[in-house]
Amino acid sequence: MAEANLLESAFVYLTATVVSVPIAKRRGLGSGLGYLIAGAVIGPYVLNLVGDPENVMHTAEFGVVIMLFLIGLELQPSLLWRLRTAILGMGGLQVIGTGAIATGLGMALGLTWQVALAVGLTLSLSSTAIVLQSLREKGIAGTEAGRATFSVLLFQDIAIIPMLALFPFLATITVAGGGDAAKGALAAYPGWAQGLAGVVAVGAIVLAGRVLLRPMFRWVAASGLHEILTAFALLLVVGVALLMQFVGISPALGAFVAGVVLADSEFRHQIESDIDPLRSLLLGLFFISVGAGINFALLIAQPWLILGLVVALVIVKAIVMFTIARACGRMTGEAALIGLGLAQGGEFAFVLFAFAEGAGVIPAEVTAPLIVAGALSMAITPLLLLAGDWAMRRLESGSGEARAP
Repeated sequence: MAEANLLESAFVYLTATVVSVPIAKRRGLGSGLGYLIAGAVIGPYVLNLVGDPENVMHTAEFGVVIMLFLIGLELQPSLLWRLRTAILGMGGLQVIGTGAIATGLGMALGLTWQVALAVGLTLSLSSTAIVLQSLREKGIAGTEAGRATFSVLLFQDIAIIPMLALFPFLATITVAGGGDAAKGALAAYPGWAQGLAGVVAVGAIVLAGRVLLRPMFRWVAASGLHEILTAFALLLVVGVALLMQFVGISPALGAFVAGVVLADSEFRHQIESDIDPLRSLLLGLFFISVGAGINFALLIAQPWLILGLVVALVIVKAIVMFTIARACGRMTGEAALIGLGLAQGGEFAFVLFAFAEGAGVIPAEVTAPLIVAGALSMAITPLLLLAGDWAMRRLESGSGEARAP
């Protein structure tokens, strides 16, 4: 019976993907929005063709783990040095500026400073997967605006590590059963000990990567079997994810660190080409799960609250990013594209909200509408990028500013 249900769910997910994603791409909305729409339609709040989306979400989150591993592989020292101004300048200012404004608004609405800070930092993140995929589909990933957007997303992905280390210190709520954040083996220890264990685990990954991983990759590659090298790369990702899970930290962060360690390895391109198709499929499953998890009942019950959150999130993030981009010397049109392109919530917001709720930092009644608003903001990302691309072309043609080929 379980196998039959699994096959039925797989059939429904694949059918929804094959139907909705091509339609969304033909309409210029991007595949990410197609996956979200497919999930919303087949989810429990619309057609209810699948069961609890939490079950498939656990599998789909592996796509995010692999995505962070591949992003880490891109972090070659030469690339970091070339983009240092954009990463540290624009990326750092964006996270700090958006986080500070969102924290202030949260406190003005009656949240404690701990809850407001956790919410503000989480909402400062944008969707790496949807934005990068949409930029590639529109052919602007290699432009100056595309590279600047990638740099900001890169800093946001790196900033997740200190956020996860900080959140346990903000806890003010006693959570029965320990919550999601306490599923690691170190759950019984105080927050500072768990944070220290996370730092030690990351350091161990870096050290092992320098001393052990590269010789092991060479040994595996010497076998001459292409699929064994792919299997070893996946083994590395899964092993690091399990280590992070053991110390109570997001597995995706460990995968990101492992990717960084191998960024200047001679096997980097081979690993990327082997794993990329799997990443795309699992990320699609992740976005379907996000769409299926959108609580339309809550949206119907509190429409103005959630729509207000979406509008406020998009406006604040777009204005902050536009201002920073202009201050960093970007042209008006490019700044408009960067600002609108990064104005949504991020996929790691779901991870951070779950972690914060389980750690007793943010109460469930606060995270519930924020999760729905974040998912809706991600759903309109292709539309924001369309508006940003239009604004860039219009502003550049009107101002006489010339963009480099």
